Parts: sequence; structure tokens; C-alpha cells
Amino acid sequence: MAAPAVMSTQRVLDRLQDAARAGSDLVTLWRTVTPLLQQALPHAGSPCFFTVDPESLIVTSHFQEGLHAIPAEWLAREYARPDHNAMVEVIRSRTGVGTLHDATGGRPELARKFHEEMQPFGCEQELVFALRARDGTTWGAVGLYREAGQPLFDDRDTAVAAAAGRALAEGTRFAARLGQASEPDLDDPPGLVLLDRWYDVVSATPAASRWLDELDGDLDRLPPVVVAAAGAALAGGEPSARARGASGRWLDVHAAPTRPAGRVAVVLQAANPMHLSELLMAAHGLTRRERDVVRELIAGRSTVQIARRLGITPGTVQQHTSRILARTGTRSRGELVSLVFRSRYLPRVRDNERRTQQGLPVRDGPSPLRPSSG
Repeated sequence: MAAPAVMSTQRVLDRLQDAARAGSDLVTLWRTVTPLLQQALPHAGSPCFFTVDPESLIVTSHFQEGLHAIPAEWLAREYARPDHNAMVEVIRSRTGVGTLHDATGGRPELARKFHEEMQPFGCEQELVFALRARDGTTWGAVGLYREAGQPLFDDRDTAVAAAAGRALAEGTRFAARLGQASEPDLDDPPGLVLLDRWYDVVSATPAASRWLDELDGDLDRLPPVVVAAAGAALAGGEPSARARGASGRWLDVHAAPTRPAGRVAVVLQAANPMHLSELLMAAHGLTRRERDVVRELIAGRSTVQIARRLGITPGTVQQHTSRILARTGTRSRGELVSLVFRSRYLPRVRDNERRTQQGLPVRDGPSPLRPSSG
């Protein structure tokens, strides 16, 4: 029997783009693209998929066939003690792609992950690429691995990985928000509207009406930005728009075609999704200005960048940072981010891993923090 035909790299990338535009839930997207990534970037085992909060770049979900629960220490180390080729550093890099071989100058054994996360599974190479949208926001990352004796990830592989990341970014953004809109647990959840090819509403979540009202519309009279986004999705585009609501609040509008063909889902939610809880920061006695600095620190901005964005001097930023570290009991920015990860984001990762196993939609954003009843 003849061997199956091997698709060209461009054909694989086109298929990745098609999968991203299908409007599927996150796990369906990951499972659909897994064999395609194997074609484009041969690797051992299954890809390791992550979603991240686009503002803080902290992990919100993990999915890998065969590894139902990623060790918390592996994730926390990304923030407290960044390793060679750390995911967050790759995401922040200019290219959004990195290999462990390049990051260690050809000596992968210098990395802790090499000994703790890779060699026990027979792997000696790692390639990480960001899922970076055209507007520059990052919605996730993918890790691929190769075993001893396999070819090194080379320049061709990193170029393909960058293209794959761009192809998958919009689908990841939409799928993560779709999960929160379908089964919300945040106080201010996204709204989901399902339309047919004639732009008539097939169904909508309760939160959708509130967001449509913000845009001076309703389910019978859809706002122009919603119709325009739906039309672009039905035409095969990757629509993502921002509109100002009647209250002055900015909204993000995203659309994607869904199955059966001829339908499109539109997700509406508050813009600038920085979900760090005021409750968490208030618990440490942080002032409002210190909370502003925390958000900037979590986003990975430098002292100079923070000073410029907040209109204060670098010296003042350093003073705020010192007080923040003292009040939170941390010794560095990395430990501060790790604290936020463990208290806010790790519960979301665990919840999403559980939901994956139960066939439920994966939610974006960190887990909501409720006041204690005790």
C-alpha cells in the first residue's frame, strides 16, 4: 500500500488557518491542529498547548494529551525563576519563537527543565512559539519536543513555527472567550450571539443583551459593528474590532464562522482584559498607586516604561516596588508574579484541566476570587 501523501508546508499552514477560523472550542481546536503540527514540525509525543492572559502573560490553561495535570512547580518556575527558553521570555521576544538549543548556546543540559521536564521523557530538544495575533497581543504558546538523535530544530522550523503561531492566534483568542461566554463564572462575562447567514439571531447568552445595549442595539436590531464583524467572518476573514459603548466603556468584538456552515458566532466583552483582582491587592494593603504599579510589573514592563506610562519618576517606581515586595512578602518581581499566579491563575489552570477531561468548554481569564465567608 502506498504511503499517504505528505502535505506541503504551505498547505499545512493553510489548514491551520482554516482550523483557527472554524469557531470551535479550544480543545477541539488543539486536537484538530495536533496532526497538522506534526506534519509541519515533526516532534515527539503531543504538543503542549497553553493559553495566557494577554495582559499579564500568565498561563490560564494547559492541554497536552497524556499529561492531564501539569505540575504546578513547572508553571510557577516560569515566573519566579525563569529558565533558559522560558515561555514568557519567548512570548516577549521579537520573533516569538525560541529553542532550548539556541538559548543555551548548544548546551541544553544547562537548563533545569532539561533534567526535570525533558530527559525523564526521553526528550532533549525544545521549541516554543507564541500565538501572537496581528495586533501584537499574545493569547497562548505551544511547546514541541524532540528526542535524542533527532535533528535539531533549525531556522526553517522556527520560521514555520512563527507562521503557525500567527495562524492559530485568532482561533485561540476566540475559543478561550467562547468558553467564558458559554459558561461564565466571572462577574462581568462576555456575551455570545449566534447568527445565521442572513444575520438573524439564532441564540444568545444572557450577557449578550447587556453588551448589545451598550452598543445602542438589541437582538432584533444588531449594532453595525456586530454585523460588520459577522460579515467579515462569513467571508473568511479574522475580524476583531473595538467599539465604544454608550457609557464610554470600550468593548472588544470578535467573530468566527461555526458549524454548520453559514453560521457565525460573535463574542462581545470588555476591552483590556486585565483581571487582577482588587480584592487580592487590597488584602496586602496596597494603595491605589501601588496597585497601578503591580499591574505594570505583572505585565513585565521595565522601571522606565512604568514611569512613562504612569507619569511618575523611575525613582518613585522603585520606591513603590520596594514597598509592594515588602507588603506581599516577596523578594523580587519574579516572586511577585509567582504569588499572583499561585493565588489567582493556578486555580483557573486546574479548573480548565478538569473541564477538559469532562468535555466542558475551557474558560479564559484567571479564576474569580471570592471574599471568604469565614
